Order: sequence, then structure tokens, then C-alpha cells
Amino acid sequence: MKKFVVLLIAAAGLVQATVAQPRRAASPNGPNRVTTANGVVEGVAEKSGVRSFKGIPFAAPPVGDLRWKEPQPVKNWTGVRKADKFGPRAMQRPIFGDMNFRSNGVSEDCLYLNVWTPAKSGSERLPVLVYFYGGGFVAGDGSEPRYDGENMARKGIVALTVNYRLGLFGFLAHPELTKESPNRASGNYGLMDQRAALQWVQQNIAAFGGDPKKVTIAGESAGSYSVSAQMASPQAKNLIAGAIGESGSLLSLQPTMTLAKGEEGGVKFAGEAGAGSLAALRAMPADKLLEITAKPGVAWFWPVVDGYFFPKSPTEIFEAGEQARVPLMAGWNSEEMNYRALLKEDQPTPENYAKAVQKVYGDKAPEVIQLYPATTEEEVMQAATDLAGDRFIGYSTWKLLDVHARTGGQPVYRYYYERPRPAMTPEMGDAAPGLAGGVVRGKDANAMKMPPSRGASHSAEIEYAMGNLATNKVYAWTPDDYKVSETMQEYFANFIKKGDPNGPGLPQWPAAAANGPAPVMHINVTSAAKPEQNRERFLLLEKLKEPTGSN
Repeated sequence: MKKFVVLLIAAAGLVQATVAQPRRAASPNGPNRVTTANGVVEGVAEKSGVRSFKGIPFAAPPVGDLRWKEPQPVKNWTGVRKADKFGPRAMQRPIFGDMNFRSNGVSEDCLYLNVWTPAKSGSERLPVLVYFYGGGFVAGDGSEPRYDGENMARKGIVALTVNYRLGLFGFLAHPELTKESPNRASGNYGLMDQRAALQWVQQNIAAFGGDPKKVTIAGESAGSYSVSAQMASPQAKNLIAGAIGESGSLLSLQPTMTLAKGEEGGVKFAGEAGAGSLAALRAMPADKLLEITAKPGVAWFWPVVDGYFFPKSPTEIFEAGEQARVPLMAGWNSEEMNYRALLKEDQPTPENYAKAVQKVYGDKAPEVIQLYPATTEEEVMQAATDLAGDRFIGYSTWKLLDVHARTGGQPVYRYYYERPRPAMTPEMGDAAPGLAGGVVRGKDANAMKMPPSRGASHSAEIEYAMGNLATNKVYAWTPDDYKVSETMQEYFANFIKKGDPNGPGLPQWPAAAANGPAPVMHINVTSAAKPEQNRERFLLLEKLKEPTGSN
């Protein structure tokens, strides 16, 4: 179960350039040109009036000797750099069926970001959204249509998507890497890429009409884990003014791996690759290294407590109140994981459910079943769905919200997203929903077909929150879906603008008390705030959580 859950988590001391921060958005040579600290970029005017700038480098290509090093400064360019196409996506294999890319292939040279701005000049000082994609830290890209920033920009926000290194290339820890580092640390390169992008935003976003003092970070799944990481790191926490987490955080049931444990995995991988040294690993082609990660038993690369980006574990940082003290909005979905994650191929009978819980929790199983009770097959399906989802990602999101409300000193808003996706369009043929929000087609659709959805699956809310339902042609969206999307996007936009999701025409969303009740906004066709109902579940899971160092 542990390995299965991790598999589905979809789930940088960047030196400041000496060029002064630009003050005007538009170059005198053209309305779609912007002067950044590194040179002039030329974007595109969309039909909506929003200007988009795609494929802007925010750090040097992490190739050659820069593989597995902190992101380095971008070299300045002369002339005008076209910013009309997405840059390459980070090295990754095709893992998740719900990912649709518009990027220019796969490459180690992947550190690019994209900007959508409604501003006509650099004097507008609009709020800023920086969105980190999900994909279990092994897949994803800022070009995915579901993250597209144009519709957020139409709400008066400068929106960005940011690429970061993934998997082996983003999170390899190794004793030789630690030794060569001036900080005596290794791993977390993907998180440092995100930090480098936030530093780029501080230096350049005013030129696009954004306010560097009003930067909200957001993300889903691994992107939400990334939000908690940037909040926790002393290197990044002062670069943001707000945070949105959609399903997940590093404050999980499986504590963030130690550097020693990460190094152990790195040494094992080097052995699998037949590389006797760091130099040999750096000399191997990127696609060859990626191929090795597909072998059974190869380590899953993940953030580590490196003593540098994370001076101690993220949970310890939040418990001590040392995280970014910013408003937080976060939540999770009603079907983050299907009951099959717990029951496997067994029928959903009370007897099989009890056996499955006992297999995971041993003699503590009766305590778990008391809080996730089931006496009929229908109740088993719901209880197992709830337990699997809480273990997968519900607990870590709850923990982030709970501890930040106690120690963060800022408003905390919690949601529970309930709207299931509608049926697929007829054009999808024999396609079927897959695990974690994915889509499977052809023969795989018959082999992997999931039971009917009991709620909102993992990642289902992204298009709704970003206002991008129309870009997803898989589902037959209804007027009710567009109603939910408008509600959720308004909540997000309001929060980005003022650190509070409330606004005209929306159901009132109370903030959580520091040491009291935590109202939960249930987002659906009819949205409403309700009292917290399942706190005891999370307190029990916390008591029974797996030993430190497991992953």
C-alpha cells in the first residue's frame, strides 16, 4: 500500500543579475515587448486582450557540469527573444494519462516559465499567481492546458506557470554530490528551481505589470507539496505573500526522507546505472538515465531534509512557526483515491474490508474501523474510499491547514471539493477513467477500467479552479460544471488579490480559528461552509503513522 500510494502522488541561490529591475512593461519598440533583467522578450496578444509570454528562461540550462547543481543565473541576450512557444518540458516518462502537453519536447534544458498578463504597462502592480504543476515529482509541465493562465489573467491577475526538474534529475541525493556542494547538501534541485523562479518573479514581474509584493504560489498534488516546501524553506518563504494548496503537503504520514536515506538511494541508483563515480553519472546521456528509472525496484526520487533547503523537516518547521507567515487556502477532493487502493481485487464486503484494514494496521484495526465504519457493501465502498484517500493525501493536506492555523498567525481557509467530473464525450470512444484522474484508452481501458466515481477524483478540480474547462475535450461539461468553475475560480482570484476568498455573490467562507473550529467550504453546484466533521480520523492516522524515514 505504501509503495502504491507514493506511486500515485500526483500526483536556488540564483545570483541576482546586476542589471537594474525594469520599470516599464512595454518596450518602445512594440506593445508586446517587455524588457527583463536579461534582455527583451516579445510575446503574443491573445484575442482576449491578455498578453502571453511563453518559454522565458529563468535559470541557465542545468546540463553538463550543471546537472545536479543549484540553478544558475541566465546569461543575458541581445536583440529580441521571441516568447511565443513553450520551452521543453523536464525529463520524464509518459506516466499519467491525464497529461496533455503543448511544450517543445523533453529536455534537460527545461528551466523556462510562462507569463499571462492583462496589464498594458508596468505601473499597474497587479497581484501575481505562480502555479507549480503536479505529477508526483516525476511528470508534468507548465504547458499543460489545465494550468493555462489566460483565464486567471482575465480576472486581473498576472499568472505564471513554472517548470522544474523532475525525478532523478530533480531529486538525486548522493554522497559525492553532498561532498562537492558548498552547502554540504544534495537533492531538492527541483525545489530550488521553483525558488529560482520566485526570485526571477521578484526581479522581473513589475515589467509585466505585476506586484512583487503580492505573489501567491499555488499547485496541485506534487505542486501542492511544492507549495508547502516553499513555505517551509528559509530560502523561499520571504518571496511569497500567499499560498494555495490543492491536495497534498510534505507534512504527511510518511515523513520527509533524511539526507542519509536519500544518499543511500542515490548510491543504489548509480550501481544500477553501472556508474562508479559522479563524473560517470554526469557523462551518461539523459535519456539513458531516464530509461534506467523505469526498471522495477529503482528508487523513487523525492525531497529530502538536506540541511540546506530544509534545515529540518517541514513538519518541524511548521510546528515551530518558522514557515512563511502568509494566508493559506487549501483543501482536497472527495475521492482522492478509489476504494480499490485498499481492497485490491477483493469484493467490497465487510469481511474483506476488515481483513484489508487489519493487514495495514494490525491490532489497531478496530480503532480505524470505528472511525471508518462499514456494515454493508455500499458502506464499505465509501469507508474504504475515505480511508484510502486520507492515507494518500487527505491527511497531509489537513495537517498543513491545522498546523498553519495554529502557528502561522495568518488566516487559513479550508475547502472540500465534491463535484465529480461528468461523463466523457462520445468522441472518446472506449476510453475510461483511470487511477488518480487519468484516462486509459483502447485495450487498457478494458483492463484498467475503474469503478464508477463516488466523488471528485484526484486532480479533478484543476480545470474548474483555473477556469479552463473548455480546454479539456475529454468530458462533456454541463452548465452545472461551469457554475462550479465560476465559483471556484472566483474564490481563487479573490484570495490571490487580497488573501481572502470571499467576495460579492459567493457563499460566505469563514477562516479557521487558531485553536478552535475549522469551517470547511464544500465546493459543489451548491457550495456552503460546514463545520469540520472528521478531525478524529486524522488524529488517529497521525497517532498510527508509519515510522520516521519510511518512504
